[in-house]
Amino acid sequence: MIDSTVVELSRLQFALTAMYHFLFVPLTLGLSFLVAIMESVYVMTRKPVWRQMTLFWGTLFGINFAIGVATGLVMEFQFGMNWSYYSHYVGDIFGAPLAIEGLMAFFLEATLIGLFFFGWKRLSPVKHLAVTWFMALGTNLSAVWILIANGWMQNPTGAVFNPDTMRMEVVDFAAVLFNPVAQAKFVHTVSAGYVTGAIFVMGISAFYLLRNKHQDVARRSFAVAAAFGLLSSLSVVVLGDESGYAASEHQKMKLAAIEAMWETERAPADFTAFGIPNQTTQQNDFAIRIPYLMGLIATRSVNQPIPGILELVERAEHRIKGGQLAYGALERVRRDKNDVEAREMFDRHWQDLGHGLLLKRYRDDILNATPDEISRAAMDTVPRVAPLFWTFRIMAGLGFYLIAFFAMAFYFSCRNTFHEKRWFLRLAVWSIPAPWIAIECGWFVAEYGRQPWAVDGVLPTFYAASGLALHEILTTLAVFTATYTVLLVIEVKLMLKAIRTGPADILPSLQPARTPLPHNAAVPAPGQA
Repeated sequence: MIDSTVVELSRLQFALTAMYHFLFVPLTLGLSFLVAIMESVYVMTRKPVWRQMTLFWGTLFGINFAIGVATGLVMEFQFGMNWSYYSHYVGDIFGAPLAIEGLMAFFLEATLIGLFFFGWKRLSPVKHLAVTWFMALGTNLSAVWILIANGWMQNPTGAVFNPDTMRMEVVDFAAVLFNPVAQAKFVHTVSAGYVTGAIFVMGISAFYLLRNKHQDVARRSFAVAAAFGLLSSLSVVVLGDESGYAASEHQKMKLAAIEAMWETERAPADFTAFGIPNQTTQQNDFAIRIPYLMGLIATRSVNQPIPGILELVERAEHRIKGGQLAYGALERVRRDKNDVEAREMFDRHWQDLGHGLLLKRYRDDILNATPDEISRAAMDTVPRVAPLFWTFRIMAGLGFYLIAFFAMAFYFSCRNTFHEKRWFLRLAVWSIPAPWIAIECGWFVAEYGRQPWAVDGVLPTFYAASGLALHEILTTLAVFTATYTVLLVIEVKLMLKAIRTGPADILPSLQPARTPLPHNAAVPAPGQA
């Protein structure tokens, strides 16, 4: 039987490394475009202060990017170390986007970032600006591929199970690329990154304004970030609605768990603004509902119901029985590859195979599973409701707070009074952690809400893990946690050092070189210089 302790520790290790890594990713996404915008203004106006801003925020971007790459490396190695059966089972699909993402991160982005920092004296302003914009686009394109891979885990489309190789294989790569869940996740994630970059720039600019330091840079940076942040925060909400709609189409159990919707409601469903979910009794002990809102958000209609958790459990039970048929047919095919009847049976039921594998938690010979074991396996498709319910509401609440915050910042910027609002400048400094908390909550909802699946409906999480010994996983968990903590401390120290140094002291070291005089040119007299 599968050691559940090893599986849970493997999940914990991956969760820690992923959440550590995603402390750096959103800031990289956001700062890249803000730096490109600032350099664009510099090229158009040729005012040195904009170049100074570009260099200062670009330096912070570079620090964050370097640490982000270091933390991202370990995540990819974990698929082979801790999730070897996952890598075998779906590696043909999952590996391609990861490989492309690695190439873009290490070759495209690294090359462009090198040109950004070392090309000031060698490239014309327009060419250097082009490099900066390509750097920003490359950073975001890198995110596309990792989110395509993650989106496929949420909605495995464009692939089928091959009984001859015992693996999932791609049959339509375009379907993998244009997976609607991946598209919704990408635009929502990068918009959240833009919000993070904007709040970071505003918070540090407010810090300078409160201390009457670097005023020219701080005021302009604050104004740019306020406008960029307002647009980004509004887009996060709009694109988050798109993610919710995609979940209603492809991840019905996740959506029902987020809303603590135990029973299927008559359309349009109510939205539970506040509630106390009780997983034991399978009902909410208390709830405050907003009529019709959930139906409008999730289905964009007034006549489509949203299935509740208990109805979805009944569907899962039916699919588990179909999975037993697929598993039985697969065993016959493996014994005799020319068994036409078995192949036909497998082709009819292979999409339920993953549900049949849920029975492996209770017995190896799943064809002889009892009705009670089938019922328990069906209930396993329900994630823990209360953590999802509350984490989602923390994320949404912070999202609406940030919209209000950026709206005020934009208003004060238009009136050019933000530097006088010391209370608001303090609020800007204290609000720096807000987008990170919202983003980590969002990833928790996305990944925890997918449980018990490593690949939704295809491969159970407990079945995807490597057969590691307990001491091995404990050792790597301790080492990775310690290493990532050290990297986070290094990041914070380097950032604080650059912020204390400030933009004024960065500019002289990167001034363009003077054009040398020809060797035969006349040297002007002192009075003519």
